[in-house]
Amino acid sequence: MSVISTITVTVPGTTANLGPGFDCIGAALTLYNQFKFTPIDKGEETEVVHIAVTGAEAARVDTSAENLVYQAFLKVYHHLDLTPPPVKIDIELGVPLARGLGSSATAIVGGLVGANLMAGEPLERGELMKLAIAIEGHPDNVVPALLGGCRLAATTEDGGWEICDIPWHDRIIPVLAIPDFELSTQEARAVLPKEFSRADAIFNVAHLGLLLRGLETGREDWLRSALQDKFHQPYRQSLISGYEDLRAAALREGALGMAISGAGPTLIALVNVIQAEAVASAMAQAWAKVGITAEVRSLSIDWQGTKSAISTGG
Repeated sequence: MSVISTITVTVPGTTANLGPGFDCIGAALTLYNQFKFTPIDKGEETEVVHIAVTGAEAARVDTSAENLVYQAFLKVYHHLDLTPPPVKIDIELGVPLARGLGSSATAIVGGLVGANLMAGEPLERGELMKLAIAIEGHPDNVVPALLGGCRLAATTEDGGWEICDIPWHDRIIPVLAIPDFELSTQEARAVLPKEFSRADAIFNVAHLGLLLRGLETGREDWLRSALQDKFHQPYRQSLISGYEDLRAAALREGALGMAISGAGPTLIALVNVIQAEAVASAMAQAWAKVGITAEVRSLSIDWQGTKSAISTGG
């Protein structure tokens, strides 16, 4: 009889909000965290979980039972009213932490998918998505991390979720400028106002519509206006050193627009593929001039979402 030896789950990082799409739109990117789940033989080990982390920021990841991957893993078993098995979790980091690239979403999705596979896949992907949104609190990162592509999430009348896939023209490249400083989601949310005016609400609705059509068609004139926002970017810009310098440099080299990725501080420029290299170089130089080291990467949209594999032993 074959038994599970190791389950490997690979989850893409994400960029969310994309200007006017606050808390409702996100896209999966071609950078990844990988999670391996290996059952622990109860006869050999007394601990319920053992977590090992590799990658550039591994020392900063909690390896106790409070680790977010394991907490998501437990969520599945509690949801199924089953006793969770002892497990070893190996985490390989490829998504920078606390940079607005969905690292927490990868942990949540990775833990849920790993647990579901270990339990024999009793939950459909839609059920896993609902659990992920419940843990994260909003859908913009966890949905594309799970499903891939660019996704818009909206609530239904009965309190469920309607997920709409957003076409993304292959001529439009996301260029990500990832600085060497962090910005927590909690800090970034603390600067936001509790209420917005009717004019601001109308502004964002209009620009979100323009963004969706611009991404679909690749219309550069639409995308040049589409990343404007009144809900979060005007308040978060002050938390990101060199923001205006970076934006000016990106636009000068042909970027169609720039936005804060998620809660920041990573910045994303939408660029015609022809200008991608020049924009990336200009963004890196602009931050270097104000003393900030950054990794600037031209990425693609990940259309597959979370991938998994199971190895078995006799």
